[in-house]
Amino acid sequence: MALVAWLKAGETLGDRVMKVDHAGEQGAICVYRAQRWWARWRAPEMVAELDEFLAHERGHRSRFGAELLRRNRRRCRSYYFCAVGGFTLGTLTGIAGRHAIAATTVAIERIVLRHMHAQLQALDSIDQPAADTLRTIIAEEQEHHDRSAARIGAHGLWPTLIDPVVAFSTETVIWLGMRL
Repeated sequence: MALVAWLKAGETLGDRVMKVDHAGEQGAICVYRAQRWWARWRAPEMVAELDEFLAHERGHRSRFGAELLRRNRRRCRSYYFCAVGGFTLGTLTGIAGRHAIAATTVAIERIVLRHMHAQLQALDSIDQPAADTLRTIIAEEQEHHDRSAARIGAHGLWPTLIDPVVAFSTETVIWLGMRL
């Protein structure tokens, strides 16, 4: 299994997944914080929604962090990389406005949800605490995706421009996190 190939000595698959997902939530927090700041001018009608998404992501990071603490594991080496990348992405898309903000969320969550479902399938029979942590988070991530997708529709300039770049970036960060 590809998820298992990059484990460090003494580390379980659940440990690695919790680390990578914890770092990803830090990236998501930074995306939403930057977008929220710019949305005050570029998309004021989205500020409340971004606040809600930001609160969810903080809760997700906290859940993954608690699971890492329970396992006596340090955070992923990609944690700060995710933060810087998230802030940069959030700033650029926040400046671009409402459709770019929504398109970014759709692209990120599509990739994240695919990975979380694969992680859940891999962990369900071998690491119940990790699987349970994922289960508590997936529904909110799906909500972010669906609400943002409804905001932009299926077609348009921003999804066409943003989706491949953000999807590639998100995949790359996850790939790096699994190997660092």
